[in-house]
Amino acid sequence: MAYDVERIRSHFPSLNAGLAHFDGPGGSQTPDVVGQAVADTLTASISNRGTVTASERRADDVVSRFRRTAADLLGADPRGIVYGRSATALTYDLARALAKQWGPGDEVVVTRLDHDSNVRPWVQAAEAVGATVRWVDFDPASGELTVADVEAVLSERTRLVATTAASNLIGTRPPVRQISEAVHRVGSLHWVDGVHATAHASVDVEALGVDVWTCSPYKFLGPHCGLLAADPAWLETVRNDKLAPSSDAVPERFELGTLPYELLAGTSAAIDFLAGMDDLDTPVTDADRRERLLASFRALEEHEEKLLAVLEPALRALPGVTVYSNAESRTPTLLFTVDGVDPQDVYRGLAEHGVNAPASSFYALECSRHLGLGDTGGVRVGLAPYTSQDDVERLLAGLEAVIGSRG
Repeated sequence: MAYDVERIRSHFPSLNAGLAHFDGPGGSQTPDVVGQAVADTLTASISNRGTVTASERRADDVVSRFRRTAADLLGADPRGIVYGRSATALTYDLARALAKQWGPGDEVVVTRLDHDSNVRPWVQAAEAVGATVRWVDFDPASGELTVADVEAVLSERTRLVATTAASNLIGTRPPVRQISEAVHRVGSLHWVDGVHATAHASVDVEALGVDVWTCSPYKFLGPHCGLLAADPAWLETVRNDKLAPSSDAVPERFELGTLPYELLAGTSAAIDFLAGMDDLDTPVTDADRRERLLASFRALEEHEEKLLAVLEPALRALPGVTVYSNAESRTPTLLFTVDGVDPQDVYRGLAEHGVNAPASSFYALECSRHLGLGDTGGVRVGLAPYTSQDDVERLLAGLEAVIGSRG
């Protein structure tokens, strides 16, 4: 069936406020079915996981379903799906665990394209054990980060390489599979921040060859939490600090404390909504979820590409506008500045026109600095499944008004 954006929008109560949301890269709006799943789980008869009572079994079913749906979303093994309170928290937790195996002479690689959540945990973990940090730069003009850029810093001493699947600031999508191959040739581990990428295109972590993929459901229509996908056999080799009575089984070993069942249920509902976007009338099942996700993401990419084909050239044609999203392969995310106008003034001006398009470095601190934007960054607009042609027109009209009044 055709991608029906108006019908999709009808499932987002927040859009009734009349705002045009281009702030999805920082957190998407949430469909009604996700909110209902959270509420239903939170108010149901539910207990800690077990097999004796109905409420225990209900909790266990929520967790099992979460692992299945997340695995279908990412092309991963359900036994390697780990819940976390955020992608940042998961990265910090695993960085501390992995650093127990590092020492002086070992090397860790990070890039200047990444969100700080895939930079600082590794830098701090390496420093704590005397390991060396190697930096990979990207081309600030094109926004490209290549395999050769990564290969230039690899050696037999490399223990981990942390890269992004898509820059949350400028949208660049580096060649993940080729980078994984280069990393594995030196016997190292490839950790990928998939937070921004997962919201815009289908993912197959096994085909990409990555060792770890992190993402955040609240960037793809779900509740505020994080998850991680990895090979369960590899997870068995990682030892983290945990309470003595808690399970040492994978993946429970890494999930500290009682799980928030309502957030897991909301995440599953968000993934099912994504899977059904090109056919909202047919329920999604375990048997067809993966194939329907692939079909829905193809439809979503086509929808976003059509909108971007209108938005981007019009944005670049506005007087005084500089666009920093220039890579050949990228998400529908545009970072820009306006000559002589503070990005925060553009942000506030757009808000006066009912358009949400914030300005910042958005925690991609090294990226913003490498672009010459310091810690201030620029204005970021991102497309989402619910973005409409009318939203794009409102954004462009608002920008024309802001530039005209302040430029």
